Amino acid sequence: MQNHQQQMQGFGGGIIGPQYCAPYNVDLAIVRKVLTLADSFSVTDINGQSPFTLKGSLLTLQDHRVLLDAAGTPVVTLRRKLMTAHDRWHVFRGDSSDMKDLIFSLKRPSLFQLKTELDVFLAHNTEEKVCDFKVKGSWFERSCVIYAGESLNIVAQMQKKDTAQSIMFGKDNYMVTVYPNVDYAFIVALIVILDKINKRQKK
Repeated sequence: MQNHQQQMQGFGGGIIGPQYCAPYNVDLAIVRKVLTLADSFSVTDINGQSPFTLKGSLLTLQDHRVLLDAAGTPVVTLRRKLMTAHDRWHVFRGDSSDMKDLIFSLKRPSLFQLKTELDVFLAHNTEEKVCDFKVKGSWFERSCVIYAGESLNIVAQMQKKDTAQSIMFGKDNYMVTVYPNVDYAFIVALIVILDKINKRQKK
Protein backbone atom coordinates (compact mmCIF):
# COMPACT_ATOMS: atom_id res chain seq x y z
CA MET A 1 0.00 0.00 0.00
CA GLN A 2 2.89 2.35 0.73
CA ASN A 3 4.21 1.94 -2.82
CA HIS A 4 0.76 2.76 -4.17
CA GLN A 5 0.54 5.95 -2.06
CA GLN A 6 4.00 7.03 -3.14
CA GLN A 7 3.06 6.46 -6.77
CA MET A 8 -0.12 8.52 -6.49
CA GLN A 9 1.76 11.31 -4.71
CA GLY A 10 4.15 11.25 -7.65
CA PHE A 11 1.23 12.29 -9.85
CA GLY A 12 0.91 15.49 -7.84
CA GLY A 13 -2.03 14.28 -5.77
CA GLY A 14 -4.37 14.34 -8.74
CA ILE A 15 -4.33 13.55 -12.44
CA ILE A 16 -7.22 15.86 -13.33
CA GLY A 17 -7.11 17.90 -10.12
CA PRO A 18 -6.24 17.61 -6.40
CA GLN A 19 -9.82 18.59 -5.52
CA TYR A 20 -10.89 15.16 -6.81
CA CYS A 21 -8.66 13.26 -4.39
CA ALA A 22 -9.71 12.18 -0.90
CA PRO A 23 -7.76 10.47 1.89
CA TYR A 24 -10.45 7.76 2.11
CA ASN A 25 -12.39 5.44 -0.20
CA VAL A 26 -14.88 7.27 -2.44
CA ASP A 27 -17.95 5.24 -3.41
CA LEU A 28 -19.83 6.40 -6.49
CA ALA A 29 -22.94 5.17 -8.28
CA ILE A 30 -22.92 5.65 -12.05
CA VAL A 31 -26.26 5.23 -13.80
CA ARG A 32 -26.58 5.07 -17.57
CA LYS A 33 -29.94 5.17 -19.29
CA VAL A 34 -29.80 2.56 -22.05
CA LEU A 35 -33.07 3.19 -23.88
CA THR A 36 -32.31 6.69 -25.11
CA LEU A 37 -30.91 8.03 -28.37
CA ALA A 38 -28.02 9.78 -26.65
CA ASP A 39 -26.18 8.31 -23.67
CA SER A 40 -27.25 9.80 -20.37
CA PHE A 41 -24.94 9.30 -17.40
CA SER A 42 -25.47 10.44 -13.84
CA VAL A 43 -22.93 10.14 -11.03
CA THR A 44 -23.87 10.30 -7.34
CA ASP A 45 -21.92 9.84 -4.12
CA ILE A 46 -23.05 8.22 -0.86
CA ASN A 47 -24.59 11.53 0.24
CA GLY A 48 -26.78 11.71 -2.85
CA GLN A 49 -24.76 14.57 -4.33
CA SER A 50 -23.95 14.63 -8.05
CA PRO A 51 -20.31 15.61 -8.56
CA PHE A 52 -20.43 15.04 -12.35
CA THR A 53 -22.74 14.87 -15.34
CA LEU A 54 -21.90 13.83 -18.89
CA LYS A 55 -22.72 15.91 -21.93
CA GLY A 56 -22.67 14.57 -25.47
CA SER A 57 -23.53 15.83 -28.92
CA LEU A 58 -25.95 13.97 -31.15
CA LEU A 59 -23.85 15.02 -34.12
CA THR A 60 -20.76 13.35 -32.66
CA LEU A 61 -22.51 10.57 -30.81
CA GLN A 62 -19.65 8.09 -30.85
CA ASP A 63 -16.52 10.15 -30.39
CA HIS A 64 -17.08 13.18 -28.18
CA ARG A 65 -18.15 13.65 -24.57
CA VAL A 66 -17.68 16.40 -21.98
CA LEU A 67 -17.61 15.64 -18.25
CA LEU A 68 -19.10 18.53 -16.26
CA ASP A 69 -18.80 19.27 -12.56
CA ALA A 70 -21.75 20.05 -10.26
CA ALA A 71 -21.72 23.71 -11.37
CA GLY A 72 -21.85 22.73 -15.05
CA THR A 73 -18.22 23.67 -15.72
CA PRO A 74 -16.34 21.39 -18.17
CA VAL A 75 -13.85 19.19 -16.31
CA VAL A 76 -12.52 17.12 -19.20
CA THR A 77 -13.33 16.43 -22.84
CA LEU A 78 -13.25 12.80 -24.00
CA ARG A 79 -12.55 12.34 -27.70
CA ARG A 80 -12.07 9.14 -29.67
CA LYS A 81 -9.38 9.28 -32.33
CA LEU A 82 -10.94 8.48 -35.69
CA MET A 83 -9.60 5.81 -38.02
CA THR A 84 -7.81 3.87 -35.30
CA ALA A 85 -7.94 0.11 -34.84
CA HIS A 86 -7.11 0.10 -31.14
CA ASP A 87 -9.93 2.40 -29.98
CA ARG A 88 -7.57 5.16 -28.88
CA TRP A 89 -9.13 7.96 -26.85
CA HIS A 90 -7.67 11.31 -25.83
CA VAL A 91 -8.79 13.18 -22.71
CA PHE A 92 -8.22 16.94 -22.56
CA ARG A 93 -8.53 19.52 -19.81
CA GLY A 94 -11.79 21.49 -19.73
CA ASP A 95 -13.57 21.78 -23.08
CA SER A 96 -10.33 21.82 -25.06
CA SER A 97 -9.34 19.45 -27.86
CA ASP A 98 -5.84 20.90 -28.21
CA MET A 99 -2.95 18.48 -27.72
CA LYS A 100 -1.25 20.97 -25.38
CA ASP A 101 -4.17 20.37 -22.98
CA LEU A 102 -3.92 16.56 -23.16
CA ILE A 103 -4.14 14.88 -19.73
CA PHE A 104 -4.03 11.23 -20.73
CA SER A 105 -4.83 8.81 -23.53
CA LEU A 106 -5.79 5.16 -23.60
CA LYS A 107 -6.09 2.30 -26.05
CA ARG A 108 -6.67 -1.42 -26.28
CA PRO A 109 -3.26 -3.17 -26.28
CA SER A 110 -4.53 -5.80 -28.75
CA LEU A 111 -7.24 -5.91 -31.38
CA PHE A 112 -8.89 -9.13 -30.24
CA GLN A 113 -9.73 -9.53 -26.58
CA LEU A 114 -11.82 -12.09 -24.74
CA LYS A 115 -11.78 -9.82 -21.70
CA THR A 116 -11.55 -6.07 -21.59
CA GLU A 117 -8.06 -4.60 -21.21
CA LEU A 118 -7.04 -0.98 -21.68
CA ASP A 119 -3.66 0.71 -21.32
CA VAL A 120 -3.68 4.27 -19.97
CA PHE A 121 -0.82 6.71 -20.65
CA LEU A 122 -0.42 10.09 -18.96
CA ALA A 123 0.42 12.97 -21.30
CA HIS A 124 4.12 13.10 -20.35
CA ASN A 125 4.53 9.38 -21.13
CA THR A 126 5.07 10.01 -24.84
CA GLU A 127 7.06 6.83 -25.55
CA GLU A 128 4.25 4.63 -24.14
CA LYS A 129 6.61 1.74 -23.43
CA VAL A 130 4.94 1.06 -20.08
CA CYS A 131 1.40 2.14 -19.24
CA ASP A 132 0.68 4.35 -16.22
CA PHE A 133 -2.61 2.57 -15.46
CA LYS A 134 -4.27 -0.59 -16.71
CA VAL A 135 -7.97 -1.45 -16.84
CA LYS A 136 -8.90 -5.14 -16.72
CA GLY A 137 -12.32 -6.69 -16.54
CA SER A 138 -15.18 -8.60 -18.02
CA TRP A 139 -17.80 -6.46 -19.68
CA PHE A 140 -20.15 -9.43 -19.82
CA GLU A 141 -20.06 -9.48 -16.02
CA ARG A 142 -20.03 -5.67 -15.92
CA SER A 143 -17.01 -5.55 -13.63
CA CYS A 144 -13.51 -4.14 -13.90
CA VAL A 145 -10.42 -3.36 -11.86
CA ILE A 146 -8.08 -0.43 -12.47
CA TYR A 147 -4.42 -0.95 -11.57
CA ALA A 148 -1.48 1.43 -11.19
CA GLY A 149 0.72 0.63 -14.18
CA GLU A 150 1.78 -2.98 -14.64
CA SER A 151 1.62 -3.58 -10.88
CA LEU A 152 -1.00 -5.37 -8.79
CA ASN A 153 -1.79 -2.15 -6.90
CA ILE A 154 -5.54 -1.55 -7.30
CA VAL A 155 -6.68 2.08 -7.51
CA ALA A 156 -10.40 1.50 -8.22
CA GLN A 157 -12.98 -1.26 -8.80
CA MET A 158 -16.33 -1.29 -10.55
CA GLN A 159 -19.20 -3.77 -10.54
CA LYS A 160 -22.70 -3.72 -11.91
CA LYS A 161 -25.61 -3.55 -9.50
CA ASP A 162 -28.96 -4.82 -10.78
CA THR A 163 -32.12 -3.55 -9.15
CA ALA A 164 -35.78 -3.97 -10.03
CA GLN A 165 -35.91 -0.28 -10.87
CA SER A 166 -32.87 -0.45 -13.16
CA ILE A 167 -34.35 -3.37 -15.10
CA MET A 168 -37.78 -1.76 -15.36
CA PHE A 169 -36.50 1.63 -16.54
CA GLY A 170 -33.74 0.42 -18.84
CA LYS A 171 -30.76 1.60 -16.81
CA ASP A 172 -27.28 0.27 -16.11
CA ASN A 173 -26.13 0.84 -12.54
CA TYR A 174 -22.42 0.67 -11.76
CA MET A 175 -21.01 0.81 -8.24
CA VAL A 176 -17.48 2.22 -8.20
CA THR A 177 -15.04 2.25 -5.28
CA VAL A 178 -12.14 4.67 -5.72
CA TYR A 179 -9.24 4.06 -3.35
CA PRO A 180 -7.68 6.77 -1.13
CA ASN A 181 -5.65 9.53 -2.82
CA VAL A 182 -6.85 8.45 -6.28
CA ASP A 183 -8.40 11.07 -8.58
CA TYR A 184 -12.06 10.02 -8.83
CA ALA A 185 -12.75 12.34 -11.78
CA PHE A 186 -10.06 10.40 -13.65
CA ILE A 187 -11.71 7.09 -12.72
CA VAL A 188 -15.15 8.29 -13.87
CA ALA A 189 -13.65 9.38 -17.21
CA LEU A 190 -12.06 5.93 -17.63
CA ILE A 191 -15.37 4.15 -16.98
CA VAL A 192 -17.26 6.34 -19.44
CA ILE A 193 -14.69 5.50 -22.15
CA LEU A 194 -14.74 1.82 -21.19
CA ASP A 195 -18.51 1.83 -21.65
CA LYS A 196 -18.23 3.50 -25.07
CA ILE A 197 -15.58 1.04 -26.29
CA ASN A 198 -17.63 -1.95 -25.26
CA LYS A 199 -20.78 -0.56 -26.87
CA ARG A 200 -18.85 -0.21 -30.13
CA GLN A 201 -17.59 -3.79 -29.89
CA LYS A 202 -21.17 -5.07 -29.70
CA LYS A 203 -22.05 -3.56 -33.06
